[in-house]
Amino acid sequence: MSQLFVYHTSMPSQAVKVLNHAEDISSTLARVGVHCEHWQTDVVLTAQSSSAEIQAAYADAIAQLKERTPYAMVDLVSMDEKHPEKEALRAQFLDEHTHTEDEVRFFVSGRGLFSVHIDEHIYAVLCEKGALISIPAGTAHWFDMGEHPRFTALRFFNSPDGLVAQRCEASIAQAYPKLDDLI
Repeated sequence: MSQLFVYHTSMPSQAVKVLNHAEDISSTLARVGVHCEHWQTDVVLTAQSSSAEIQAAYADAIAQLKERTPYAMVDLVSMDEKHPEKEALRAQFLDEHTHTEDEVRFFVSGRGLFSVHIDEHIYAVLCEKGALISIPAGTAHWFDMGEHPRFTALRFFNSPDGLVAQRCEASIAQAYPKLDDLI
């Protein structure tokens, strides 16, 4: 199950709202332009499942997403505690940044925390298995995979260049709870 923690920028240590219900999370995020939904599948996947097997398991949902969005490419990103670059990769996305394309992730397994900065609020979305999140291009955000990462996610995009992070000049990300603080 996913969760949404909403913070006011004047109070980074205390959420002003915590939501656990999928419809409440989706509608709250939709009001600020972030799309979030939950996908279901009956196919059993394992840590050894290939990208092709995972994409086949979610083929209908992927096709429906592609019908209503411009995303031409799909790939798989996977991270666990044994990854030799886990600390460097975590640090790379902990600072507030933007992308020239929407950042779209579907969590096949595990979890991660996307924090989105819109006006005077931070929307921290704990994405777990089944969660799809789409953060609009140009929206300031950061991602935490935790000290002990464990996730597999499909990424949707049009060009690999659109996935390159562009750091924000003044990042407030360090003031907010990390993934390990929330679980």
